[in-house]
Amino acid sequence: MPNPGRGRIAASKRRVPVSQPGMADPHQFFDDTSSAPSRGYGAQPSSGGLGYPSPSSPPEAAFLADPMSNMAMAYGSSLAAQGKELVDKNIDRFIPVTKLKYYFAVDTVYVGKKLGLLVFPYLHQDWEVQYQQDTPVAPRFDINAPDLYIPAMAFITYILVAGLALGTQDRFSPDLLGLQASSALAWLTLEVVAILLSLYLVTVNTDLTTIDLVAFLGYKYVGMIGGVLMGLLFGKIGYYLVLGWCCVSIFVFMIRTLRLKILAQAAAEGVPVRGARNQLRMYLTMAVAAAQPLLMYWLTFHLVR
Repeated sequence: MPNPGRGRIAASKRRVPVSQPGMADPHQFFDDTSSAPSRGYGAQPSSGGLGYPSPSSPPEAAFLADPMSNMAMAYGSSLAAQGKELVDKNIDRFIPVTKLKYYFAVDTVYVGKKLGLLVFPYLHQDWEVQYQQDTPVAPRFDINAPDLYIPAMAFITYILVAGLALGTQDRFSPDLLGLQASSALAWLTLEVVAILLSLYLVTVNTDLTTIDLVAFLGYKYVGMIGGVLMGLLFGKIGYYLVLGWCCVSIFVFMIRTLRLKILAQAAAEGVPVRGARNQLRMYLTMAVAAAQPLLMYWLTFHLVR
């Protein structure tokens, strides 16, 4: 005998339609609207001659299709390119980034050899800077070329060693350490300005640039570090012995380096060796070299007790 309840159950099961392609899953609580246009409330009407864009075309395509938009984008790109070029030109004008890259083109071998040359300049014979097509080669290929890596690292190390020395004497303070750093920078700036002014007054035509002067004058921090460290380890005797050796070394180094930059240019110009102007250039070279030991002692003697 047929069971009517069973028939109703079968009929209710048949009422659930099979999912057709493009239809939502019957077991899904919400419609997936991430990839398809929304079919619910607020959906835009399809293109039916009312002037609305087709839902299949994104808004960006309609924006780019406008000639005025293309013109505005092209004008904006042109302004951005001009602004970048102006910024790069002004930065290179006030901060010569290309030249600074040359002075930092060093490697470990160069740094080791250069430090040895600063401490033992007596054994070095060839002090000529090498050139390639009227351009000096990078410092890592020529030990005689000036660099800014050693002076910069030596200055930072000098400040750290000064802080260590002040700390061992119970005199450390941030203000005193800042005064030490600003004093060293002030003396370096004063040296550069005085040398440039002297070269102008003596009318020396040389390829010695301001960055070259900063590099050469910054090499004295290497000897200052050695003197302070030896003073911390062995007292004033070690300080005076090591600093004295480094002072003589930097004096010889500066004489042999600057004479090629100042005196050799005078010889190329045909200036007599015993001429008055050439004598002034020689005195200037010796004065710059003699100022290095004095500043080395002035900036370090109070750190060793």
